[in-house]
Amino acid sequence: MRSLRVSLLATVLAGLPLAAIAQTPQPPAPQRPAQAVAKPKPVAPAAAAVTQGAAPAKSGDDVIARVGTTNISADQIRAYVAALGPRERAAFGQDPSLLSQAVRLMLANRLVLQEVAAKKWDQQAAIAEQLDRVRESAVAELYLQQVSTPPASFPSEDDLQKVYDANRASFLMPRQFELAQIFVPLAKDADKATEDKAKKAVEELQRKLKAPSADFAALANETNETKNGGELGWLAETQIRPEIRTQVMALAKNAIAEPIKLDDGWHIIKLTDTKASYTRTLPEVREVLVQQMRSERAAMLRRAYLAELLKQNPPVINELALSGLIGGPTPAAR
Repeated sequence: MRSLRVSLLATVLAGLPLAAIAQTPQPPAPQRPAQAVAKPKPVAPAAAAVTQGAAPAKSGDDVIARVGTTNISADQIRAYVAALGPRERAAFGQDPSLLSQAVRLMLANRLVLQEVAAKKWDQQAAIAEQLDRVRESAVAELYLQQVSTPPASFPSEDDLQKVYDANRASFLMPRQFELAQIFVPLAKDADKATEDKAKKAVEELQRKLKAPSADFAALANETNETKNGGELGWLAETQIRPEIRTQVMALAKNAIAEPIKLDDGWHIIKLTDTKASYTRTLPEVREVLVQQMRSERAAMLRRAYLAELLKQNPPVINELALSGLIGGPTPAAR
């Protein structure tokens, strides 16, 4: 077991995925009937690795990075990426700098492993016990991931369509508004002189906006701290404060609402465009829906596998002795 400790630390450190992905709104849990799963097969003892530290790049491999006496090859990086989930791999495709960050993390880990090996840190009894427990947990987790992975053919087109139809309401996109604003800040507890000054500034803005050649974006740049023409972008109606939403919904395209005073100041809102509410189609939500269905199926397969394994091998626990180990009350005394 001790011959595994440095390589185990490499797994723990270098195997952490770097997932910096923008989150996509997820549909609620689909409703589906439970399906039968295969019974678990007996598990053979895992074969022990014998490599100390991180494996060096093979001769002939293209060396992509190097730190100290250790190289990282193209094949090792490909293997790292292949072991990631689909979202993490997609993130690397969208932002190549993430792969560079991952390689830098791998290099840092290799330096740490060299320190570990030089100091024989992993051979300390307490550390060795912790590493053994980590390895056991890691092996069990990797095995459970393997036996609970749904087949590549899941979900079928029929399964996908049924789940989409059953959850169509959850794919409803609310009405959206493209807005811009001119903002005149005013603290909630401002004195009268400050309030009068802000109100005068708002009245002057209103006067300018009513002129035939009024340029809302230019006035927003003169007034707002951010110089982007006051653009707020597309907002769902549920994201807009009720006091503003009421006025926005009554505006025509390119119209400007009357100034709205809120607890942070005055808001002058312009409606640039509107998108009607609609239900996203199956092609639009396919990727997210497939990922969720596969994730839920994997969780179901894992639970069923563990339940069957425990049924075949019922655990026996001496609860009285267990309670005594931590000095707590016995089950009968509770």
